[in-house]
Parts: sequence; structure tokens; C-alpha cells
Amino acid sequence: MRVVYLILTIIFAFFIVTFSQLNSEVVTIKYYYMKDINVPVYMLIFAALLAGVIITCFFSVVVRFRLNRTISKLNRAIRDLKKEVRAHEPPPIIDQAKKQDSY
Repeated sequence: MRVVYLILTIIFAFFIVTFSQLNSEVVTIKYYYMKDINVPVYMLIFAALLAGVIITCFFSVVVRFRLNRTISKLNRAIRDLKKEVRAHEPPPIIDQAKKQDSY
């Protein structure tokens, strides 16, 4: 399995290197009255990708927290319902004939 990860990492690194070489033109970023920033295209694309990954991770953590809270509430409801079922369950009936035969 480590070999597969190594091969995938090498392929991914190759993709990044070739992508950055093919997109090395410089673009100027202007935002209102701030200083103009000259950045290569590949850096701008990778920055946007990184921002998307971070935002997605944040939202997935929030969703996971909500799901864990819902699971806890449902497990608590199941536990309470099982207690209620056990409370209303009649006690087990012991057959008197079996009890006397065992003596």
C-alpha cells in the first residue's frame, strides 16, 4: 500500500511541476486602492485551490459536529425507550412444575 501512495505522490508532484512550468506567466492583481501585486498564474490558482480546501474542511467539521450531536440525541432516545420497554415488561414466569422437579 505504501508503494501505491508513493506512486500517486510522484504523479501528483509531476502534475504540479508541469502545471507550474506551463503557467508561469505573471498576472497583476488589482484590488481597489491597494498596491498592485504581481503573481504567477499557477500561484494564483494554487492559492484559490488552497482557500477552497480550507473552506470545505471548515464546513465539513461543522457538519460532522452537527451529525455527532444528532447521533448522541438519537442514542439517548433509544436508551430511554429501551428503559421504558423494560419497565413495562411483565416479570418472567417461572414454571412451578420445573422448579419442583429440580429438587
